Amino acid sequence: MDPGDPSSTQVLPVGNDWGTYFSFYGPYVAVVLLLLILAALASAAEAAFFSLSAQDRLRCRDSENPAEQRIAALLDRPKRLLASLVILNNLFNIAIVLIVTYVTWMVSGWAHGSGWLLTGVTLATTLMIVLFGEMVPKIYASQHALAISKRTQWLAQTALVVFAPLAVLLVNMSNQIDKRIHRRGYKLSAEELSEAVELTGSDATEEEKEILKGIVNFSNLAARQVMRARMDITAFPNDLTFTELLAQINEAGYSRVPVYTETIDQIDGILYLKDLLPHLNADDSFDWKSLQRPVFFIPETKKVDDLLQDFQKKRVHMAIVIDEYGGTRGLVTLEDIIEEIFGDINDEFDEETPTGYQRIDDHTVIFEGRTPLTDVCRVLDVDPTTFDDVRGDSESLGGLLLELFSRLPRPGDEVNVESFTFHVLAADDKRISEVRVTQQDLTEK
Repeated sequence: MDPGDPSSTQVLPVGNDWGTYFSFYGPYVAVVLLLLILAALASAAEAAFFSLSAQDRLRCRDSENPAEQRIAALLDRPKRLLASLVILNNLFNIAIVLIVTYVTWMVSGWAHGSGWLLTGVTLATTLMIVLFGEMVPKIYASQHALAISKRTQWLAQTALVVFAPLAVLLVNMSNQIDKRIHRRGYKLSAEELSEAVELTGSDATEEEKEILKGIVNFSNLAARQVMRARMDITAFPNDLTFTELLAQINEAGYSRVPVYTETIDQIDGILYLKDLLPHLNADDSFDWKSLQRPVFFIPETKKVDDLLQDFQKKRVHMAIVIDEYGGTRGLVTLEDIIEEIFGDINDEFDEETPTGYQRIDDHTVIFEGRTPLTDVCRVLDVDPTTFDDVRGDSESLGGLLLELFSRLPRPGDEVNVESFTFHVLAADDKRISEVRVTQQDLTEK
């Protein structure tokens, strides 16, 4: 009976005993089961490799175990690895469907009702592949990622080599698609969002608009832009007697103060005033240094929004900003961060007039040279990026003028940037103390 003859009703091996059927269809069943196992391994490998934690990846990278070293090497090309495993898995699944369909067709031939049989077998095969070839292996592998990665790294390596050309093609195509989607997406800069805030309804007060602007610019700020500069930090040496310490605390007026050894570049801890309250009557033999709390060091490039989360997690209110050499660059407090959104916060110890600047009229403001550029921009009501093209690495108004003059300016020196005129009012041999900033009225042009 010819399997390709439409008049044929079924194609079966000669004989009606089970041994005959098994000898004819047994190899097909064995191949399907083998392919299902391989598909399950490919799915497990995919889930395992991409479920490895950062610690697992670091362990593999530093390990002397050959299997773990191969895992680290495979993860160096994650997109190609993923593409290769997906290709391999789909080939196994397609092969299973083709073999099962072929065997079903051989059994049913062109008999009446064979369409329903094919549909039922296809659904059953799909369910089998999804359950045993996808879901179960991936769930187990994600829970035992490192162990499964070691056992399937040979399969991943084979797939990466065999399907290298096709995987590279797929990765390049996906990159092109990703770029096109990215270009068509909506990208709004902080400046555009600030302009959108200005266009809000008239019901919003100026204070509300300022808060919205602070929120918009918040994620773009780095620690160096909001920190208190090194020269403005109040810190205590650790060789003070207890009496001397109390006198300096009373003079400083801060509730938390860094403590250092020899120089401010060697900060040992943070002293909290509330920790000293139970010991106010102690004499000079009291070891106040034992009350120091650990220091939270951060790089100057750390984003302010991440720093706020760290403050919340670590339950601290102060961080010491360090430079690339480990030296102290500045200090950031929780209050400094909050002020970037809500503006200056004055407590009962602050002066009623905010320090750092004095407004003369609508277009003229006198600033201290140490005023951060972010504060200057906020007072002048301009975008925080206004001076980015000329500021260099400077974060203060004095630093900006040093960049512009390429020298230490003298009192009376002036320089124009954009629509601003910077007039140095006071300076000595070391720093710029006072600057008058005049903003040109653009409506007069």
